[in-house]
Amino acid sequence: MIGKQIKNVRRGTSLLLLVCGLILSAGLAYGRSAKLSKDLQEKNTSGQVDVIVQYRQAPTADFHQKVFNRGGRLKRDLGQFQGGAYTMPASALDDLANDPDVVYISPDRPVRGASSSSTVWTLDYHTATVNAPQAWAQGLDGTGIGVAVIDSGIALVPDLNAFNVVFSKDFTGLGFGYDQYGHGTHVAGILAGDGRSSTGSKDTYTFMGIADNANLINLRVLDWDGRGTDSQVIAAIQTAIQLKSQYNIRVINLSLGRPVYESYTLDPVCQAVEQAWNAGIVVVVAAGNYGRDNAAGTNGYGTITVPGNDPYVITVGAMNTMSTPDRSDDVIASYSSKGPTLFDGVVKPDIVAPGNRIISLYTAAQTLNQENPGNEIQRSLYQTNNSQASSNAYFVLSGTSMATPVVSGAAALLLQQNPNLTPDQVKATLMLTAFKGLIPFSTVTDATTGVTYSDQSDIFTVGAGYLDIQAALANTNLAFTTVGSALSPTVGLDANGNPVLVNGASAMWGSSAMWGSSAMWGSSAMWGSSAMWGSSAMWGSSAMWGSSAMWGSSAMWGSSAMWGSSAMWGSSSPIQEAASISAAGEN
Repeated sequence: MIGKQIKNVRRGTSLLLLVCGLILSAGLAYGRSAKLSKDLQEKNTSGQVDVIVQYRQAPTADFHQKVFNRGGRLKRDLGQFQGGAYTMPASALDDLANDPDVVYISPDRPVRGASSSSTVWTLDYHTATVNAPQAWAQGLDGTGIGVAVIDSGIALVPDLNAFNVVFSKDFTGLGFGYDQYGHGTHVAGILAGDGRSSTGSKDTYTFMGIADNANLINLRVLDWDGRGTDSQVIAAIQTAIQLKSQYNIRVINLSLGRPVYESYTLDPVCQAVEQAWNAGIVVVVAAGNYGRDNAAGTNGYGTITVPGNDPYVITVGAMNTMSTPDRSDDVIASYSSKGPTLFDGVVKPDIVAPGNRIISLYTAAQTLNQENPGNEIQRSLYQTNNSQASSNAYFVLSGTSMATPVVSGAAALLLQQNPNLTPDQVKATLMLTAFKGLIPFSTVTDATTGVTYSDQSDIFTVGAGYLDIQAALANTNLAFTTVGSALSPTVGLDANGNPVLVNGASAMWGSSAMWGSSAMWGSSAMWGSSAMWGSSAMWGSSAMWGSSAMWGSSAMWGSSAMWGSSAMWGSSSPIQEAASISAAGEN
């Protein structure tokens, strides 16, 4: 078996050259400007199109006039981002792309959040499995740390009072930050709900958030149906940067995403999250929920969504706690998206956290509840005379959207303990101290369909391991994080056709010492040659790197396949909560 894998890996060396050629030539594939994204090149030249234009500098009135002169209008000025969102004639795109001040033009793509409903539930143990109670015992609760929740808004429910939500702003055009969908409220509860609606005193609350005294900055970008756009997300990120000092915003939570259409170096949302990171804000992003997708013959590899594909951010995959507080039986959620990232080959996710059947907050009027009333948690399960809930207070959802605020809460606790930590130090600490003793191979069954899925805990599935808040807080070795960046490495093939991790010269991990060592990735037993790099299908000629699969015109990139207009990411399917999974969670 291993011999077959090595043969397939070596066969991939020449194919890697083909991949590079395909990437470099993508902009010319349709005889149009390389400054136009591939999906814009595929559009016909009739009608109007919503686009994001990136410039070489912050746009002035003269820059906007370039679009006006071509029949366009300004939707949103994204000056800090060095761009703008416009509606303009598709026929004028090529002419605008020829302007030397224009760097790149892409559609104002739709986004969604990364969660799913679940009609089967039990008590969840997401705080216990990541050792959050040990942090609470130290008096850590996120006090003084601002976390920007860029999502569908936050409803004011008993567990999230006005003292938690210190600022709200709407970017959907609806005019208010209240959550009509239900996704943002659920995310906010995982992050900072104080559990007052559940049993007993604070020490015995059933459903506590990770950092219940953190300040939440509510930036609404998703509408009543969980849909938004790139420009709305970018504008929200810019607002978080502008408000950083006023509200001590140290963390941004992005439980949303969309497919990858180009390198992260060109993608507008990726460029926005990098601005936040460089401004000193930890950006935590959902990996996406496409780990079950085998449309390209890759067994779910290569399905990380934007902006989780950016090497700066902390990208989070979802674990299944198996409804126990003991993490020794936990396994990867089969729907959790896997790396490496498309175009760039970045190793993702960075870390995993509980995301399957997570219980958190909601209100009865929200869309998710109206569509899934069976997800409500029975009051008899948690309510006592000490509870403050006058009606059902909790709701269950699954997805990497739910895992993301667990990590955001952990970042808030770290920053409360040591406010001087940089985003790179937070990322490095969480990854270095992550629990490595995961079950190498697992099989889970979808709770609704009964379909069984098999996974392995390789580097592209669980990253550096399972979040451990207690271990992260106890880490005092910051010597290796005093300089350089914590960019996630990329994967490539060496001269012998063997997969290797590639780190930038400025990366704090060094050339191979940290990322390749047992300190970051666990023992050789877990990361052996037959596990670390995924299945043989991934590296074989007919799978991830093959001309007829991920990079081939008739597969993942084809118009009728995974990213095509008639399939998963069609024009009628937006960037929503972070890419909802098709099933409801798993046993």
